[in-house]
Amino acid sequence: MKFMDHHIISMTSFSRDMIDHILETAEKMEPIALGKESSDLLKGKILAVLFFEPSTRTRMSFETAMLRLGGDILNLGSVDASSIAKGETLADTIRVIDGYADAMVLRHPKEGAAHLAAEFSSIPVLNAGDGAGHHPTQTLLDLYTIKRESHLEGLKIALAGDLKYGRTVHSLCYALSLYGADITLVSPKELRMPEEIISDLKNRGAKVTETDSIDDAINDMDVLYMTRIQKERFPDPAEYQKVANKLKITSDTLKDVKTGLKIMHPLPRVNEIKPEVDDTPHACYFKQAFYGVPVRMALLALVLGATE
Repeated sequence: MKFMDHHIISMTSFSRDMIDHILETAEKMEPIALGKESSDLLKGKILAVLFFEPSTRTRMSFETAMLRLGGDILNLGSVDASSIAKGETLADTIRVIDGYADAMVLRHPKEGAAHLAAEFSSIPVLNAGDGAGHHPTQTLLDLYTIKRESHLEGLKIALAGDLKYGRTVHSLCYALSLYGADITLVSPKELRMPEEIISDLKNRGAKVTETDSIDDAINDMDVLYMTRIQKERFPDPAEYQKVANKLKITSDTLKDVKTGLKIMHPLPRVNEIKPEVDDTPHACYFKQAFYGVPVRMALLALVLGATE
């Protein structure tokens, strides 16, 4: 299974075998991610980090992954301090970076930006989120979290919150359909999953249920995947205010759930999960943030040909 020099743009191009291989590679990387072992697997390699949107976990976990494997980082830094502020196009920026690094990771507010970057790059492009489009490395770390903390086969999962603009849940749904997951979508009607995605999931054989009540969905679930209502994705601030506080998880919400229920969240959270939930055995979102390191280590090693 060859990943070397491949772009990582969308989960729709991944087979189940490819995903399983990445997750297995990530598990081997976990002791290095924890600092229990050291590695120079990517010594001499440079990762260019181009983030046109704010990020904490994705950016820092990519940087940590590269450094844990002995590689180096070339960070674009603030867009305002780069030639982009002078009007340079994304295509030209990619052409320039192509000559400086061995791989690049890109986050951009415009959907399709990663695909465009891949057209102009001869080195692997890893999509770290493009607008409301795809976020494949988040999906892979989500799958890894589910595998490590629950189970992927026969999974019953509720995806709750912003299902309209949330790129994480769009990508995750496609991947879960490969594992025969029973998917419940929980959102206000204004933020329901796009109809074309629901139709596509059903065509792939996934069982999909929709509801606007978290209480109706949660008690029989193995995993609850919460997302925040993303203010920055709303063209109309008034529309955001209508739905901002409709879905929340408190300790009371969890009274009748399965003992093994795991609550995930791509973070950052706002007020959709109360801090009191953090101390319950259900909270899994901080482990989930850590799992991004071994998963991104695996991806970097694979696309740079350091492992097969």
